[in-house]
Amino acid sequence: MADGRFAPSPSGDLHLGNLRTALLAWLFARSTGSRFRLRFDDLDRVRPGAAQRQRDDLAALGIDWDPPVWRQSERASAYADAITDLADRGATYECYCTRREIQQAPSAPHAPPGAYPGTCRNLSAGRRAELQADGRRPALRLRATVDEFTVIDDLRGRYTGSVDDLVLRRGDGVVAYNLAVVVDDAAQRIEQVVRGGDLLASTPRQAYLASVLGLPPLRYAHVPLVLNADGRRLAKRDGAVTLADRRARGQSPAEVRRALSHSLDLPATDTIEQLLTAFDPDKLPRSPWRYTDARTTLTPRLT
Repeated sequence: MADGRFAPSPSGDLHLGNLRTALLAWLFARSTGSRFRLRFDDLDRVRPGAAQRQRDDLAALGIDWDPPVWRQSERASAYADAITDLADRGATYECYCTRREIQQAPSAPHAPPGAYPGTCRNLSAGRRAELQADGRRPALRLRATVDEFTVIDDLRGRYTGSVDDLVLRRGDGVVAYNLAVVVDDAAQRIEQVVRGGDLLASTPRQAYLASVLGLPPLRYAHVPLVLNADGRRLAKRDGAVTLADRRARGQSPAEVRRALSHSLDLPATDTIEQLLTAFDPDKLPRSPWRYTDARTTLTPRLT
């Protein structure tokens, strides 16, 4: 048994790729008799009413969850405690770099593009005072002691990725997503995280942070993405891609769920509960699903 979760950002309506991932996360959890949690990662980019619409869409597909529903915006004290713990152990430092300076800085040896090169890691007190006098507001970074970390993915096996001095708190005082998600997954006793394959590269950083905080390791399942007709990750600009869009074209939520099931090589059952008996993670497709917008029907096309 492995408790699971779905944690969308309430920045707008869920599209078919989000709904497909939510369905998979639900299947992974419920097929083992585990709890399934819903959490809104609402530290940034919140649109009024989006969280309720997302809840309504999940429920319309038959996806249920175990209460309570969490919101990251209500968890400030837990994040502050984690930062204090790290700071007390000398595992943090202030970073005054702008985004442009980071992009233009030479990369550290063997570091992947975009990795933070450690510019502010060993700033003197005098230099910090100068930067503060210039009006710079520092972010807080983790002082990482490894360059890479390995996680186990139920669909992809062992995956080793790079680790840099990730941001824990931004310069504007907002807690960074990487810290919040790690703290919340542990607090909710999540054991398995099912999410889109585009997030696999960031997972070793989060898993490393969890290990530094002394939190239990997670299992992962990074599922293939839904792509648009051009082979890019599906977005709301790609046509009728939300449940509301599909309803406007005459499709019921049950029909949308059956199409999503078909894209996962699962039977088009009458109820979501019937999917549980057919669900086998080992038989899930390992390649993306290419969604082609049809004017009247949702046409699943596998690539």
